[in-house]
Amino acid sequence: MQGALTRYRIIAWIVGVVLIVLVLGMPLKYLGDNDVVVATVGPVHGFLFMVYLALTFDLGRRARWPLGRMALVMLAGTVPFLSFWAERKVSHDWIKPELAAA
Repeated sequence: MQGALTRYRIIAWIVGVVLIVLVLGMPLKYLGDNDVVVATVGPVHGFLFMVYLALTFDLGRRARWPLGRMALVMLAGTVPFLSFWAERKVSHDWIKPELAAA
């Protein structure tokens, strides 16, 4: 499960950073008539979010999370900055104590 946790932590940070870049690029698109950031980062974020969903599912399956918890962690990748909080909660409050007990 340690490998699944590491993969989840990495992708959660990447998705969080890319989502922030995407959100910060929105004013350029709508106020500055320049959609370069959104047109470039948008598809990248979409692909990375799919990877995030798959890796979150893998970790949740291995940790035997209830479906509701898994869905909430997956949704955390859609709100700027929330993926950072979710990554911290998952790794330090839910998974690490479980790994220490095993």
